[in-house]
Amino acid sequence: MTQPVVDISGLSFAWPGADAPLLDIEHFTLAAGERVFLRGPSGSGKSTLLGLIAGVLTPQDGAVHVLGHPMHTLSGARRDRVRADHLGIIFQLFNLVPYLSVVQNVTLPVRFSERRRKTIDDPPTEARRLLARLGMQDEALLGRRVIDLSVGQQQRVAAARALIGAPNLVIADEPTSALDSDARDRFIELLSEEAAQSGAALLFVSHDRSLASHFQRAIDLGEINRATNREVA
Repeated sequence: MTQPVVDISGLSFAWPGADAPLLDIEHFTLAAGERVFLRGPSGSGKSTLLGLIAGVLTPQDGAVHVLGHPMHTLSGARRDRVRADHLGIIFQLFNLVPYLSVVQNVTLPVRFSERRRKTIDDPPTEARRLLARLGMQDEALLGRRVIDLSVGQQQRVAAARALIGAPNLVIADEPTSALDSDARDRFIELLSEEAAQSGAALLFVSHDRSLASHFQRAIDLGEINRATNREVA
């Protein structure tokens, strides 16, 4: 069998000072190439779960394996390396570098990962291709600092940055919040197409149930999070 891209078991996570865990997940897997929609209301722990998968956070108990790497036991430096080499992340707050241009922001992951550099002959050209797919082909626009762009444009830059260099896993945290419905649907289609082209798994997180039909599998966080079930009980 092909190894899962994400394999979580017995996970428990609580923020310091909390009376109970925010997340208590017995099991969750994401297969290679799979496109999964994860839904949950604000404050339910969606972004926290993504932080655990990305290795930004570590659980108090349980195991989080990403491409076979035990993110729950690796050092911070090793988690950083896994993230740089294998993950493309669209952060809810974008995390773009404000003083760099659009193209410079998109090519940043290639600068920090030898593995990603090997997948691309010409990073600026690949950045422009991805940006054009996302509706940003104006050369004058691509030379601007990202701080001078609209919120919707910044979201597209963050998506292109996540996709460059053929990551094995793309994580998207509420990536369509600043887009209208037509732009949102096209954005999801392009994100799915680019992930499929590189063979990447896609984990897309949102509170909006209407987006579920774009994905192969839809999961409500409350269905797998026993902490939520205990709250309801």
